[in-house]
Amino acid sequence: MLVQDDRLSAIRNAFPKEGLFAEKDWLLSPDPFPIDSKFLSELEQLGHRLFVFQRACNQLYQLSVKGKQPEWVARYLDAGKPRELIEFSRRKEIRDDLPRVIRPDLILTPQSRGYIIAEIDSVPGGIGLTGWLNQTYSAFDQEIIGGANGMLDGFQSVLPNGGDIVISQEAATYRPEMEWLAARLNQRRTPNVEHQTSKWRVVAAENYEPTKTEVPSPQSSPSGRGGREVTGEGFQDVYRFFELFDLPNIPGIKKTLRANAEGKIDITPPIKPYLEEKMWFALFWLKPLREFWRRELGEKYFIKLQEVIPYSWLLDPTPLPQHAVIPRLEIHDWREAAKFSQKDRELLLKVSGFSPLGWGSRGISLGSDLAHAEWQKRIENALATFDSSPTIMQRLNDERPRPPLPLLFR
Repeated sequence: MLVQDDRLSAIRNAFPKEGLFAEKDWLLSPDPFPIDSKFLSELEQLGHRLFVFQRACNQLYQLSVKGKQPEWVARYLDAGKPRELIEFSRRKEIRDDLPRVIRPDLILTPQSRGYIIAEIDSVPGGIGLTGWLNQTYSAFDQEIIGGANGMLDGFQSVLPNGGDIVISQEAATYRPEMEWLAARLNQRRTPNVEHQTSKWRVVAAENYEPTKTEVPSPQSSPSGRGGREVTGEGFQDVYRFFELFDLPNIPGIKKTLRANAEGKIDITPPIKPYLEEKMWFALFWLKPLREFWRRELGEKYFIKLQEVIPYSWLLDPTPLPQHAVIPRLEIHDWREAAKFSQKDRELLLKVSGFSPLGWGSRGISLGSDLAHAEWQKRIENALATFDSSPTIMQRLNDERPRPPLPLLFR
């Protein structure tokens, strides 16, 4: 007990004065979350599977735009987004760009498969927090996954030349952890002139404009543009920590986007709102797209992802033919789901994306936790707003939430 008390005291003392998340308190554990070797091996393989999945998502959208896959794919993914943003996301200059940090939100399950993926977040909070946790707990345990510096090494590889972490007021809760992260990365900057890197900064998105780098020579980022070089005029690369629905609140964004399109700066995650939709899990399960997924993912990855991606539906209010039913629910109309018993309402409603309700668990409703009238009201609202803000439904079953697991880098 004394050892545990000493650890808890050391952990409290290790907290940055500014905290990690604004106005948040913490329940502390003297021990790190245990992961056995089998599960660790599974997680290490999951990273590449999800990279291939996101690459396939990017490909499917572009093929849909070109008419080489069903047009309704792009129509669903573009719903509610301004035309100017849609056009920018389709620019050939960023065609192959993918998010370089993702956080699959894993839920551990009692089933033999071990976990499911609730969703994939490509603008994830927790990067600085996880780095701090790794450093802090490594002082007690030498077997921390990634070691003391795994998260710092991973994030530094995202923008090897350093850059600006651009964060909006909407995401200000996460600013303290990003300040901690930038400070640690700056402590690692090399004095070697031949490999000099820019200073990491955390800056407000609302006032942001492309910023000239401290490094005197023009930069090139070999990790940018999907493998293509980004040659600039000495501007800071950008890690985007704001949601794309928030763009109207960022007056200087047009200059930043123009610099990105001209190859002067690298932005990650890329300006591709279609990649940030939760509906990808529903599209993954649609039978008309099955052969696309099988071909692009490969048979092995396709089967593996079927095991961990929960069955999901798009709440499209389009009437079905009289002989058709919604698969696995065996209902003809979504309003029939409003009549399900509490036991049968082990279902989640989620706003798919591009909305203040699309992040931070704000637009999630669990049917079994709601009174019948409230559940019915939320289904009606999802159907009424589908064209401007699509909602998905996910099967929950008896999955049991546990603490979040590490972020994955590509």
